[in-house]
Amino acid sequence: MIDLAEVQKKIYLNKIAKGFNVTDVYKEFCYIQGELSEAFDAYIMKNGSVGEELADVAIFLFGLAEILGVNLEEEINKKIEKNEKRLYIQREGIDIEVTEG
Repeated sequence: MIDLAEVQKKIYLNKIAKGFNVTDVYKEFCYIQGELSEAFDAYIMKNGSVGEELADVAIFLFGLAEILGVNLEEEINKKIEKNEKRLYIQREGIDIEVTEG
């Protein structure tokens, strides 16, 4: 299994080593949005790079988490548990949450 906390730290250290941004949180959110748009474009264009673009999204996301002092691995696990406890019903093809996890 991958140690996401270690991956998060490694991404952050690479940002520092390369002289990339590690202080402007607003810029990092914009980069994530840009990378997500690139992933969407790759999906629409079916050019075979959607996986690489999604990896870019994850890299920027984990880098931002480290900048903000958020243990993303821990947060992901907590959110998965919460989502597993939620119940949904479908109305007109739309999932509607009926219980909070």
